[in-house]
Amino acid sequence: MAASAARGVLSMRANVGRPVAFVRKIPWTAASNELREHFAQFGHIRKCIVPFDKETGFHRGMGWIQFSSEEELHNVLQQENHVIDGVKCLKSWLILRGQ
Repeated sequence: MAASAARGVLSMRANVGRPVAFVRKIPWTAASNELREHFAQFGHIRKCIVPFDKETGFHRGMGWIQFSSEEELHNVLQQENHVIDGVKCLKSWLILRGQ
């Protein structure tokens, strides 16, 4: 799982300076389009990544949503609960910066 998480962060590395929400406990019934649809209500989504396990074919229960602005990310964080397909997802955030 750690390798998959690292690939997700590296895939967003080209977009340094963009606000990113990290979401855990995504229900197994949801895919990236459901995640994108839910979080689009808070702002423009530039990228949505939900890594899949090649062996099982299921996603790993986590994903990244990249927004166009920090304000849009702030809108996400203001809402306490995010429920997708009846499951409360957990969120955290980060702002990718250049090194």
